[in-house]
Amino acid sequence: MRGLFFKIFAIFWLAQSMIYIISTALIVSQRFPNHNTVGDALDSHFHNDARLALDAYEAGGCIGFNNNAARNEPAGAALLRLDGEPLCQTPGADSLQGVHPHSPHRIEGRALDKSYVWFIPAMASNGVSYWYAWFQPPSTSTARPPTPWHDILHFAFPQIPVALAVGGLTTFVLVLLFTRPLVRLRKAARELAGGNLSARVEQVAPPASGKHADEFQGLAHDFNHMAERLESLVAAQRLLLRDVSHELRSPLARLSVALELARDDSAPELEEHLGRIERETERLNLLIGQLLTLSSLEATERTSTFETLSLNELCEQILPDADYEAQQRPCSVVLEQEKTATIRGDWELLHRAIENVVRNAIRYTAAGSQVTIRLAQDVQSAMVMVEVSDHGPGIPEAELEHIFRPFYRVDMARSTSTGGFGVGLAITERAVRLHGGTLKAINRVGGGTSIQMLFPAEC
Repeated sequence: MRGLFFKIFAIFWLAQSMIYIISTALIVSQRFPNHNTVGDALDSHFHNDARLALDAYEAGGCIGFNNNAARNEPAGAALLRLDGEPLCQTPGADSLQGVHPHSPHRIEGRALDKSYVWFIPAMASNGVSYWYAWFQPPSTSTARPPTPWHDILHFAFPQIPVALAVGGLTTFVLVLLFTRPLVRLRKAARELAGGNLSARVEQVAPPASGKHADEFQGLAHDFNHMAERLESLVAAQRLLLRDVSHELRSPLARLSVALELARDDSAPELEEHLGRIERETERLNLLIGQLLTLSSLEATERTSTFETLSLNELCEQILPDADYEAQQRPCSVVLEQEKTATIRGDWELLHRAIENVVRNAIRYTAAGSQVTIRLAQDVQSAMVMVEVSDHGPGIPEAELEHIFRPFYRVDMARSTSTGGFGVGLAITERAVRLHGGTLKAINRVGGGTSIQMLFPAEC
């Protein structure tokens, strides 16, 4: 969300900055309609200086000319005939020798050493024409030919920097107010997606009229209403699943008793059909047991009964039964312990979770292959990892994220040879999540699938 905040802030601030700059350019263009306006003002200033200097010369000669130049404080000034011969000049105009204007009718600027000299044509009261030379001080650049950028920069500072600073602060506050409701909404949505159906968006007190003050409050209200509806539907589904599972236990128990009585009174040729009924009854009992376990895990949020336990000892206890079951395949189960792993959890719950994954691997691995239970430490997350790998047909990449959903099975698993109801991995996922861990499935490079169970290590 921090990235979204800075993106919105940058967009608003840049847009505001462009508006300020364009507005300044438009104002300058209205104040100075063309580039010659500033030049005309400068020409008028030079003509006025030339007229004052020439009047001083006519009134008092070179002394009057120098006094006028001292009053105006140029870097240097001189009065020249039309042929360029100096009549009067200040000490700062000594370098004027050999420099002549080209045009006798207009102001002309010429570069001279490190400074700049301007030649202004002037006419005395008796009709005699002269040149008035004005020297730019070397330390300043005010007498250089004006450009449009000089006008814009002179007009824009300090107005634009102040406007950008104030606009940036205003934009920061507005964007902060704009993104805070989105942060709360995203936090609640993330918790809801993670399985916390009680997550809600924090809201300010609604107005007395009952209407929402703005669209964000309306969005938060709709989100909370959706979350409440979703929580009630899921709770009703879990309750229905648990109640139906409980209610099915009694008729199944009576069915088992009736099956035994029927077997005592039946003819031998009915034994095959009765055996089939018994197998299906056992499968139904197994499914109901898994559903009750899943329902119990869905409703369990408390971890106060967790205690410190060793995953090494837990896997060692699972290994003999798993290896015995694998011999029917036939295949084998081996345990590789790369790390001594200690976590906080429930022994029976973790035993059932890991055993479900191992049995699933035994069911799908190739005959004569090996199922590996590996205890290690995950390099990326530094969590304790229990990895169960097989040499089966693998799982399509598009199905890897769905195999932990209840009753979800890959198409190739829907056969009588492998069986299963698609509930075992769902139980494992709930158990791992209850222990603060994560569960993921990956396809191995050499073939087969690896189920990785990551748990936070006990310090």
